[in-house]
Amino acid sequence: MASEIVVIGGGTAGAQLARRLGGAGISVTVLGEEPHAPYNRVLLAEVLAGRYGPEVIALPEVPVRRGVRATSIDRDLRLVHCADGTSVPYERLVLATGSNPVLPPLRGISGGLPDGVHPFRTLDDCAALSAAVRPGIRAVVVGGGLLGVSAARALASRGAKVVLAQQGEHLMERQLDVSASVLLRDHLEALGVEIHTECRVRGLHGTNVELADGYVLASELVVLACGVRPRVTLALDAGLDVRKGIVVDDELRTSDPCIHAIGDCAEHAGVVQGLAGPALEQADVLASVLTGTAARYTGTRALTRLTLTGEGAASAGPLDLAAFGDPTPRPGDDVVQLADATRGAYRKVVVRGDRLVGGVLLGDLAAVGALARAWEGDEALPDSVPLLHLLTNDGGL
Repeated sequence: MASEIVVIGGGTAGAQLARRLGGAGISVTVLGEEPHAPYNRVLLAEVLAGRYGPEVIALPEVPVRRGVRATSIDRDLRLVHCADGTSVPYERLVLATGSNPVLPPLRGISGGLPDGVHPFRTLDDCAALSAAVRPGIRAVVVGGGLLGVSAARALASRGAKVVLAQQGEHLMERQLDVSASVLLRDHLEALGVEIHTECRVRGLHGTNVELADGYVLASELVVLACGVRPRVTLALDAGLDVRKGIVVDDELRTSDPCIHAIGDCAEHAGVVQGLAGPALEQADVLASVLTGTAARYTGTRALTRLTLTGEGAASAGPLDLAAFGDPTPRPGDDVVQLADATRGAYRKVVVRGDRLVGGVLLGDLAAVGALARAWEGDEALPDSVPLLHLLTNDGGL
């Protein structure tokens, strides 16, 4: 395809698409708002923990116009207008704008974040936190999801005295069941992290955190890790169909057939994936579409995986966890689980009919490969395999 393709966003999805198209000899212009080369956001917590330098998480090099922010899209003239005064023409436009951190409606941040209060989404956020953290500093992490747990673990590994405040009933509610969450909590508490669940934050007084019951957590550093939201302002202003994310079809086209969307900003079949795996798959599918190869995106069954290393913490070793599908059984489902409190290991799978529909593994991931393949492929489980064997190292498959 000889026409000019412009990609807005130099993150995981945009960089993968540019690599695929560049390898096919297609001209691509990538507009990246950040001044950095594309990098792997999944590993930001490892940079914050001091295990990796920023250069280690860089993605394979693709040409990106760095530090260029797209401000508007003229669909009639097919132009992208940028904050630096330039305009970029396109034949096909790809929105890979990612997501923004959710800033909760707290008292004390309506005029902007106070000094010492940080989101945790970009390499610049990571650098600011790294510069602020020091042994003994009192830090509060607001949010007990995947990002909050990663941030709390990283800060604790740097010697901070960390309090994690989670509004929900247990940590990582979207991925883990209660039993796995208890083991995760035990691991974090062994590192010195103080955890408060069912704890709603009402406001900030500088870096001091006020809870809904009026109690104030004294703090010198605050991390807001309350989730992310698809970044859709450009699409909205351009008049594209937007719900939770930018609505796309099976060829990842928006309501304008000349504009596509992939990654965290895209909504396909009512789902915003928000993970690196689906972003890469969408980029690969779109590369095929744009090179004239028949391809369709039908959704991604994504595995969530988190490694909490033991470096910098003498009281706890490394911890691996993986979760997929829905670990909450319905009436009639079969559930198999094994727990080893001594080793801090836990395995659980949920089977509905002849299909594996969800699972959680924590501490011992030997079976995760076979289980993930069976779940991702939506394969019928062999009748000859007893359900208990699903939790053996080869998944019994």
